[in-house]
Amino acid sequence: MKKSISKKNKDDFFDRVYKVVAKIPYGKVATYGDIAEACGIRSAARTVGWALNGAKESGLPCHRVVNRFGALTGRLHFGDNDIMEDLLRSEGVEFDKDGFVILDKFIWKPKPLKK
Repeated sequence: MKKSISKKNKDDFFDRVYKVVAKIPYGKVATYGDIAEACGIRSAARTVGWALNGAKESGLPCHRVVNRFGALTGRLHFGDNDIMEDLLRSEGVEFDKDGFVILDKFIWKPKPLKK
């Protein structure tokens, strides 16, 4: 039987996600997986996405979170497919010919949060 996460643990994890996302520097991006790892659960990259879906109106720099390849998988949640890319480009973030963020140049690796 699959173990379910309690509401309190989910809320705590979401709060940790928000703390990490708030630290992503201007002109840099972080991956869902790196954020999950900094929050203590590397395998929870998808849960990071769920947390960010609920933070659209929070003022957090959610546009700076990309998938492990640099793709803008969260772009659909910004209301317009181009907003996420436009925001990143306005910060100087560059993309390759396939439309992926050039991670070698723009990745930011968060430090693990203290428990």
